[in-house]
Amino acid sequence: MKTQQNMDDIKRYFSQECFASNSGMNLTFVSKGYAKAEMEIEKRHLNILGTVHGGAIFTLADMVFAAASNSYGTVAVAINVDIAYVKAAMKGTLYAEAKETSINPKISTYVVNVTDDDGDIVAIFNGMAYRKKNKLEIPEE
Repeated sequence: MKTQQNMDDIKRYFSQECFASNSGMNLTFVSKGYAKAEMEIEKRHLNILGTVHGGAIFTLADMVFAAASNSYGTVAVAINVDIAYVKAAMKGTLYAEAKETSINPKISTYVVNVTDDDGDIVAIFNGMAYRKKNKLEIPEE
């Protein structure tokens, strides 16, 4: 998948991801092995302490991990992930950026930084994906 049209196809494919989109997350950019998304913090994202719930942060990071690992048009599924929460967030927008750190025919790895409006790191997510042989089934426009 080399053209921007194909990357737009990947964005359209992931727009079907109900959990992330219903949670107010928006995939903003995809290229081979790379993806970005954002989430405007709303009351529904907050935990009982008034900070963004770890599950919301994890979902945002997982969304860009999935987009980056599937950006070649081949199905890739998570086989191992971890996340470290390093700063609380309460308002504004969170941004997630996934970068591929290694790839081979079967396994690929990614680091996702989740940052706030000030550019401070809120969480660091590491993901490993298993790359299957089947292609993504991207719907027609």
